[in-house]
Amino acid sequence: MALTDLRLQNFRSYTDDLIELSPGVNIIVGPNASGKTNLLEAVLVVAKGGSYRAKDTELVRYDADWARLDAHDDQGGLRTVKFQSTVPGIYKKSFEIEEKTYLRLSQQKSLPLVLFEPNHLLMLSGSPELRRSYLDDLLEQTTPGFGATRRQYRRVLAQRNALLKQGLQIASSQIFVWNLRLSELAGKLVDERLKLLERINTMASDVYGNISGIADSQIQLEYITGLSLEHYESALLKRFEHNLERDIMLGFTTAGPHRDDFLVRLNGHPSQDSASRGESRTIILTLKIIELQLIETSREQPPLLLLDDVFSELDGKRRHALTNYLQSYQTFITTTDADVVVKHFIDSSRIIPTTR
Repeated sequence: MALTDLRLQNFRSYTDDLIELSPGVNIIVGPNASGKTNLLEAVLVVAKGGSYRAKDTELVRYDADWARLDAHDDQGGLRTVKFQSTVPGIYKKSFEIEEKTYLRLSQQKSLPLVLFEPNHLLMLSGSPELRRSYLDDLLEQTTPGFGATRRQYRRVLAQRNALLKQGLQIASSQIFVWNLRLSELAGKLVDERLKLLERINTMASDVYGNISGIADSQIQLEYITGLSLEHYESALLKRFEHNLERDIMLGFTTAGPHRDDFLVRLNGHPSQDSASRGESRTIILTLKIIELQLIETSREQPPLLLLDDVFSELDGKRRHALTNYLQSYQTFITTTDADVVVKHFIDSSRIIPTTR
């Protein structure tokens, strides 16, 4: 499924604009602060229901009390997202799909989508949160029920942390029930993460080799935790009990999936320490391409691909490799220099200038 047009009313910097879209590559070009990422963000909200960088209140044009997005697809469908102010500064969001109204997009009602933005280029060298998010965001799109488990884990974690802040006497008398529930949810999250890593590991070396041109390179992702992977749930429950005084002193939970990480090995060596800049970017590109392929397999339709100001960050070799993988996807690319992008998509692209 591809989007054929998108209307933006009072959304970010747009007042009322109708934009025709190509089923192939859409190159959104303009200077900085001209509304390129705002347009990309509108596609994301239509597809998945929310932004990756802003709260709903920040998506409505300044001084407007409503906003609306309408997108038609190539199957004749219409998707509408509405933001309506109820009290100043607070907006109620709703979705209309096939003439039915929803307050939230389920996985079944969302459109499969892959986002590649500048922070993702820091995945290997940056915070473990970037790597955890890569796994969990991908699992939300490919594993029914994972999103609900993830949200439940966050709620119970917040409740446990709130209890820890009340001190030893109160926490020690009430903490066990929260330990039990949190470790149960943690076991489910980690089990799905490990299954996903197994799938990625069966694909990573081949994809990396196709991009790099080095056929015998070996890529392996390894889950990093201080707990037993065979008995994660029970091991975490024991760790909660053992760390109680420390957790109370710090005021937060020091063990669990929210603290775990994964390591990428390139030819047996930790890539975070040994990979060159080019090798690191090839690994990241490998992971994003695998994300595309896994989502397409799981959802049985090609995902939309959003590239937010990253195409120019890749050298010619990696741009060419990425181009080869994009042929069957509707793609949105933001750039300040159309010439850098257009030459790779001469026969299948639409230029969308922005001036806002």
